[in-house]
Amino acid sequence: MNKEREPLLSLKNLKLLREPINNQNPITVQVLGICSALAVTVKMKPALVMALSVTIVVAFSNLVIALIRNYIPPRIRIIVQLVVIATLVILVDQILRAYSYEVSKQLSVFVGLIITNCILMGRLEAFAMANKPWPSFIDGLGNGAGYGLILIVVSFIRELLGSGTIYGYPVIEKLGLYKTGYVNNGLIILPPMALILVGLIIWFQRSRNRKLIEDK
Repeated sequence: MNKEREPLLSLKNLKLLREPINNQNPITVQVLGICSALAVTVKMKPALVMALSVTIVVAFSNLVIALIRNYIPPRIRIIVQLVVIATLVILVDQILRAYSYEVSKQLSVFVGLIITNCILMGRLEAFAMANKPWPSFIDGLGNGAGYGLILIVVSFIRELLGSGTIYGYPVIEKLGLYKTGYVNNGLIILPPMALILVGLIIWFQRSRNRKLIEDK
């Protein structure tokens, strides 16, 4: 008798999508991918593009590795994972160069450094190597979304307070705050402020969820 298929968006799969956004966030809980959070969050546009790029790479690399996991010799699994990640990163980089060259220049080497992002290797080793393709793809989407959420929040604050804009739109100027003596805060666009903001987000999240502290 055939087993009943699990729904594509079952409660289990939805949990895989939700958990990395909050309780298992790769940046604020697992403390992975911090470097790019410091480097590409001065403006919202490159942060959003970076978030989408990482989400695409982690989701599809999870999918590919889950599809071929039973055929990967254990001794070379890391090499195979890196080849899959590097191939996807090159594709993303070329697409950015073709359709969004200015953003590609702003991101500079950081798109290429997605290859070394701890989130990708972590999900491939911890999840994709032991699970079926669809849950692995969902897990990748969830972790990419959790990573991207933090980048967008940090870049929103840094761009607004540091440059007076949101996604390039001159919010502070339109509100007339410069006429009242408001001055953009140049310190907030420096890398240390990104680290401080991430630290504040971690503190806020854990103060609202005591379980995250107890689990440690």
